[in-house]
Amino acid sequence: MATPRRILIIRPSGAGKSTLARRIGTRLGIPVVHLDRLFWKPGWIESLDQEFRGRIAEAVAGEAWVMDGNYSRTLDLRLPRTEAVIWMDLPRRACFPSSVWRAIRNYGRTRSDIGPECPEKLDISFFRSWVWGDKHRARAR
Repeated sequence: MATPRRILIIRPSGAGKSTLARRIGTRLGIPVVHLDRLFWKPGWIESLDQEFRGRIAEAVAGEAWVMDGNYSRTLDLRLPRTEAVIWMDLPRRACFPSSVWRAIRNYGRTRSDIGPECPEKLDISFFRSWVWGDKHRARAR
């Protein structure tokens, strides 16, 4: 069996998707695409849907990539080109502390997997909605 060259890593926030993507990319020698880098503009400004989808279409056109992120509304662009999907189905009790620790550790700095000039912050509504509350909705989707 051939090694997949277009790999999608999804769910949930705080599970370690970006870390895993970097490790796979390094091991296989393929580019890593962080969807949050494509979505967020400087200062935590959201991209318009059309421009975001355009960036994703460009990224998935490549012959090899490992892509991390959720954005289920763009699966129609990503899944047809994907050769392998890694669904990180970790419990909230693992993801929540991990995401809080990441925010504390990187507070005020821009991580490499987020858009430029988007410094890490402690955002309670993010933790409540995307880390703690999204698991069952995401599974259903």
